Amino acid sequence: MNDGIKALTEKLLLFTPQLISGLLSLLVFWFLSLVAGRIVDQVGRRSHLDRDIVNLLRRVVSVGIILVGITVSMGTMGVDVSAMVASLGLTGFALGFALKDVLSNLLSGVLVLTYRPFIRGDWITVSGLEGTVIEIDLRYTTLETEGDRILIPNSTLFTNPITVRKP
Repeated sequence: MNDGIKALTEKLLLFTPQLISGLLSLLVFWFLSLVAGRIVDQVGRRSHLDRDIVNLLRRVVSVGIILVGITVSMGTMGVDVSAMVASLGLTGFALGFALKDVLSNLLSGVLVLTYRPFIRGDWITVSGLEGTVIEIDLRYTTLETEGDRILIPNSTLFTNPITVRKP
């Protein structure tokens, strides 16, 4: 029993430098994600980009940096990350296929917010639905007509003709 504890202690002492360097590298990447997020915010404000687009870009950049940091940290600690990266690629493919409608709406939302074919307050008609635009977010555009609210997926706005009437 004593030999088992001694062997475990020795292995733990040998692993401690790798653990510390892995945690330090993760901390560095976390700090980099914060700095990159602030840079995206500043560039977005200076470029007068829509707040929703800036928030989306900030999240994508931050999460991307943290994911790279996790991968690097695990590699630093001696974990073979090649199999993990390959499985993440396959998982990403499967999730992308399963969530293609959601992703289509999100990307269409980014394009609607970027190109601004209409703005809040415009009266639009699309696919037989019409109303005043009261909100535009990443997944849906909300119309109001005679007290009713209509949520139109942004992908519908990009695949169908839109009639826009300014107030």
